[in-house]
Amino acid sequence: MQKLESQVGVIEKVVGPVVFAKNMTGSSMYEVVKVGKLNLIGEIIKISGDHVVIQVYEETTGLAPGEPVFRTGAPLSVTLGPGLLNQIFDGIQRPLEILERESGFFIKRGKYPDVLSKSKKWHFIPTKKINDYVQAGDILGFVNENPLLEKHGIMVPTNVKMGVISKIVDEGDYVIEDEVAEIKTDDKLIKVNMITKWPIRKPRPIKRRIDIFLPLITGQRIIDGLFPIAKGGTAAIPGGFGTGKTVMQHQLSQWADAKVIVYVGCGERGNEMAEVLERFPQLKDPSSGLPLMYRTILIANVSNMPIAAREASIYTGMTLAEYYRDMGYDVALMADSTSRWAEALREISSRLEEMPGEEGYPAYLSSRISEFYERAGCCEVLGSDGRYGSVSVIGAVSPPGADFSEPVTQSTLRVVKVFWALDTALAQKRHFPSINWLTSYSLYKDDLNSWFDTNFASDWSALTKEFMQILQQEEELNEIVRLVGPDALSESQKLVMEYAKKIREDYLMQHAYSLTDSYCSLKKNYKMMKLLSYYYTKSKELINSGVPLSKISSLKSTRDLSRMQMVSNEEFDQFYIKMEELLRMEMASLMEEINLE
Repeated sequence: MQKLESQVGVIEKVVGPVVFAKNMTGSSMYEVVKVGKLNLIGEIIKISGDHVVIQVYEETTGLAPGEPVFRTGAPLSVTLGPGLLNQIFDGIQRPLEILERESGFFIKRGKYPDVLSKSKKWHFIPTKKINDYVQAGDILGFVNENPLLEKHGIMVPTNVKMGVISKIVDEGDYVIEDEVAEIKTDDKLIKVNMITKWPIRKPRPIKRRIDIFLPLITGQRIIDGLFPIAKGGTAAIPGGFGTGKTVMQHQLSQWADAKVIVYVGCGERGNEMAEVLERFPQLKDPSSGLPLMYRTILIANVSNMPIAAREASIYTGMTLAEYYRDMGYDVALMADSTSRWAEALREISSRLEEMPGEEGYPAYLSSRISEFYERAGCCEVLGSDGRYGSVSVIGAVSPPGADFSEPVTQSTLRVVKVFWALDTALAQKRHFPSINWLTSYSLYKDDLNSWFDTNFASDWSALTKEFMQILQQEEELNEIVRLVGPDALSESQKLVMEYAKKIREDYLMQHAYSLTDSYCSLKKNYKMMKLLSYYYTKSKELINSGVPLSKISSLKSTRDLSRMQMVSNEEFDQFYIKMEELLRMEMASLMEEINLE
């Protein structure tokens, strides 16, 4: 005899963030439940007959066996609609600013305020009319979310294969729950408003993936020049304590060439997240001069918050990113850090008494990391108008003791295509960003260099190749210096060492907190490479003519090259012209001196 479904279960035992319950016949995996008298939100992660295991997203102190568990019948989902940008959420999309107003600095349990305001009116401009045929993903109209995202698309639900608009409202102001359209399909009438929900663990559907060929411009010279990432690409930033992972994530969030930024602080320290919350509202978008928060969603799940919510936070962030991608926008997701997310998986797995894998992580760690990064990409989204969007994912990894052979780093490197290896030795020398140019790589580089050469500067790839060759030569020459000393080097080899030093100190180093150097435009990036390459070419000619390196190094133009970083993007054209002329004149004068001698 089949058991009837039970809508209310009973707590059997509580083990940290994990609750065991019985009398849960009919439950589904990943179904949301409300646990105990306080209605703490949780998610079913294991089912055995009428017994289930629940991970609870709030503090479980005080829960006792015998308290009720209420089923909801729905998976853990996020609310999607106008008003998401310029907001700060926790790992399960509770708006922290509203929670602070309602319960003070310490969040009370069982509080779930509305994610989006139900009273705010949005100006809806329809783009379809009655009797138009529509399909899943078609945009029915737009609302102006803010000055940086003027077209927030109200889309046809994904469950509509084909239908006809039987009703659509006129242009005007509406709240998110107002019905804006009705779509008649073969078997039903679907009412559409501005708000929808989507399960966080289920990727939003697309038409097809497309090849990645456009660069994601970050404003960071070492990334854009030597190790670029594509729109829709994946990257990992592994590094030990103090190497600058979080600052790099902040920089990419501020300056990346994406329409929408989703920043997930997953298990971050509270003071680091506080810096983000204080700094971001003061920053300006480089292209428009408007507040950067207008294009940003922050998910703050700091280390002292319940650990189960940390596990959900990156899925919450990814679903929000996919929502804006489906409108045809380029989105960048920053996950800081996936190691702390993996630690949450490990703790929950140990509470379930699962067989541990390497270093105590669950055996499914690698597949979970792969599933997460697989949701990145550039694609043709649903809809009949041929829109394209992308989600780029950049995940920080915090390997203990900077050991890149540990499981989270290795599992991440198997699936991402860009590896920005942060070096503790560079960080100790105050060289930031501390990306090691000899161990980092980008598998997008060949394709993106073709784009740069075709659309930006024909010698871009040649310059970046020259820089990498010089840096590799420097490493080889350093071996000789360590063995027999610098006097064993020829003048031309000393020039290589000097040129490499200029590349490292005047090009690769970039000051994150400098008004002029925090963001480097592609134009400035290219002209900095051109100046350094011009210096090397002319110096090599002088060395071959017998001029000692000491004389070249004493030139005013050589010393002035060190000022490049402090010249603003707007003033760099003028600086470039002056520096090129000064280099040419001083080196020509030095050549004349040698010829006269």
